[in-house]
This record gives sequence, C-alpha cells and structure tokens, in this order.
Amino acid sequence: MKKLLGILVLCFLFSNNLLAKNFQNSFLFFDWWLEDNGFNQYLEKDSNGKLKNNLNIKTKKGRWGIDFHSNPNRDTLIYYFYKYQFSHLTGDSNTMQWEQVEVKPSKKPYEFKFNLIEDKFVKKQMQTKGILSYLYFQGDHVLIDEISPKDRLGEFINNETQLMSMSMNKSVTSYILGHAICDGYIGGVDTRINDWPLLSSSLYENQKLIDLLNMRAGDQKYISEWGQNTTGHPLADLQYEYETNPISTTIKFFFGDTVKSKSTYNYNGFVPQLLFNYIKHKTGDDFQKLLDKIFKDKAKIKHSVYFGKIRHVPEELGNAHPMIRATRFDYLRISKAIMDDYQNDTCVGKYLKEIYKRRISKGGRVKDEPAFNAGSSSYGGQFHMGYSGLKKRVIFGMGGYGGNKILIDVENSRIVVLNSLHYNNKRFKYSHTKLLIDPIKKGK
Repeated sequence: MKKLLGILVLCFLFSNNLLAKNFQNSFLFFDWWLEDNGFNQYLEKDSNGKLKNNLNIKTKKGRWGIDFHSNPNRDTLIYYFYKYQFSHLTGDSNTMQWEQVEVKPSKKPYEFKFNLIEDKFVKKQMQTKGILSYLYFQGDHVLIDEISPKDRLGEFINNETQLMSMSMNKSVTSYILGHAICDGYIGGVDTRINDWPLLSSSLYENQKLIDLLNMRAGDQKYISEWGQNTTGHPLADLQYEYETNPISTTIKFFFGDTVKSKSTYNYNGFVPQLLFNYIKHKTGDDFQKLLDKIFKDKAKIKHSVYFGKIRHVPEELGNAHPMIRATRFDYLRISKAIMDDYQNDTCVGKYLKEIYKRRISKGGRVKDEPAFNAGSSSYGGQFHMGYSGLKKRVIFGMGGYGGNKILIDVENSRIVVLNSLHYNNKRFKYSHTKLLIDPIKKGK
C-alpha cells in the first residue's frame, strides 16, 4: 500500500506541475472565448498576426482559482470570471472538463413580481468588491436587483449567465436528498449507508445520513477543507483533487480500512460529493426524473440548471459532482422553493424542519471559515445556521468560495442571493452585516 501511495504521490505532483506550467503559459482558450463573445476591446494581434488578450493578468503558480489572500486587478478578475463560469465548457486544457447533467427549463417558469427600490450602499459595494449579482426578495416581490457595474464585471453578465455555485451546492444537495427521502428512495435522515459497495471498509460505511449531513462523520484525520491548519491529511498533503475524481478512487486510495474518529464538525467538500452520488445510486434510472421534479416542476426554473459528471468514468464508480451552475434568478427560484416547502409543511418541509432541529454547534472550527460563513455558529443538514444577530430566527444559509451567499428567512419570507467572484479579508471583504444580515433582520 505504501509503495502504491508513493507512486500516486509522484503522479499527482507531476500532473500538478504540468498543469501549473500550462496554466501559467497559455491563455489560448480565454482569448478564443473573448473573440467568440465579441469582447474585441480586450484583444490585439501579436507579431505573427494572431489575436491575444491585452490584459494585465496576474495568476498564482500552482493554483487553478483565485487565491483567497490576493487582491486582483480588474483584468485578473475578468480572466477568472471566464475560468470559473466557462472554462469547463470550452475544452480548455487548463481545466478539468466535466460533462454536463442538464435540467431543462420549466414550460411555465415562475415569474417574479418587482417593486424595486434603490439601495446606494449595495451599489457602492458592487463598484469595488467582487460581487457579480445581488438580489433581495421580501414577501412576494423582488425589491433589489443589481448586477456588477459595466466598468467592473457587468458587461459579462446578464440574466441568462450561468453562475457557478461553489460550496452552495452542499445545501442544494441536501434539498435533493430531502426529495429522495420523500419519494421513498431513501428511508430517512437516520438511515445507515450500508447498501453501497463503494464505501466498503471505509469510515463512511454504515454511517447515519444525519452525521454526514451535519459534517460530523469523524473523518477529520483524513480530510480537511483547511489543510494548512491540520496534519496527517493525505488529501491535503498530496494536493489530490477529489472533486475531479470518482468516489471509488478517493475511497480506495485514501479511506480504505479507515475507522471513524470522534464525531465533530469537520466541514469539507468530499461529503456532499459522496451524498450526491449516493442519491444517484439509490434513485438509479430515476435520478434525472428526480432532478426534473425538483427544479423544473417545483422551483420552475427559467433557464437550464447544470450539474457535473466526470468524463469517461462509469456511473457505478461515483462519477457525479454536485457543482451547480444556474442563473441569478434561478438561484432565487430554488431558494424560494425551499422557503415554500418549509412554510407549507410539505414532506420536504418536514425534512427541512428536521435538519434544523438536529443542527449542531460548529464549536471552535467556526474560526476557520470565511467571515460570511463564520457569522453562523451552527450547521444543520448542509446549511449554515445560527447567525449572529439572528439567533432567534430560523435562517437557512448557503455559502461558497469567493463570497457566494444565500440567506433564507423561511418564516418571514426574506431572501438574499449574492453571487460573488472573489472575497478576502482585505480589499475584497464586502460588508456581510449590511448586505446579508441587516436585510434579513430588518427588512426593507
């Protein structure tokens, strides 16, 4: 086993170094994307007469995305906007090319009513931060509808642009699981995963779903979202990307013959990938039917919603990925569907109330999370909960890298949907109090 892991280490390091080299030296696909979409102001001809971008792009060696601590210029933001939203679709050699699992639009999409007000603070934040889109919904109307200014990033965004969810997909996965339970494919949140051979002899085998939903699977010795703060985590030490590998590979090489440790909150991205594939395993040929029911029939999406699937990998090996891409208003439609389920006490609404009731404290681990998540002290069913200043309110929160955030006040019918490209603790730290907490707390 040690010899095999040694070989894997060399392979991973080689592939990462090769990727870094290609990443640093080639913007070919980005340049093509600019040309194809008519952004000719960012292109010029080189000495050979070929078009190349004229942007001052700053990247960090070895990193695919924007480094959390960086303060990128606008040119760099433009490049990473392409990287996050479109490079998965262009054949870009610097990006893992997922296949798309499409949920097509509803024949009768939900149409929002508007009673727009001007919020000068929102506008001001969007001029200097990495915010792409900001929506505020209250009662039965959209009150604030803002897109990044044209001279910032707004020229690349409209109501049909598919925006990547980042870790907000964790919460969407939980919502899908609730439907799988209500439709009889899975017994309930206390069901043990003892019927999926891929997890055999791993610490995840025979665990209750509720422990995975609450990120307390006892896997902290082997995986961490914050690898630099831990020791002994093979996934972090090897820079192994579980998100671009099937469940079978990750389990085989990193979780074989592992034993569950003490159940404690350990936020990571592998668990929702595991849950998403378990749903697919249990629903079988009905998986697409389930997705259609949730997003097409219930949320009534206006544009296609996409999930990921690893190419050239059989489904039985766990090839699905929960990363969702949706338009700004379809994120609001999905959020409203969650709120409606809770308020109408449907079967899925009862599921949402159950995971809220069984939420757990984040404990000391809350300090590791970005500020827009750290405002929450508890976690329930893949949702952030217990927000500072909103402790007596039932809030379901979704959060994702780059500052992506959705807050749903399920009792007072208030929703904030904030899509963001970049966030840090310096220049790109937006006011999560004024943009997220206050609208939910005070209304407009």
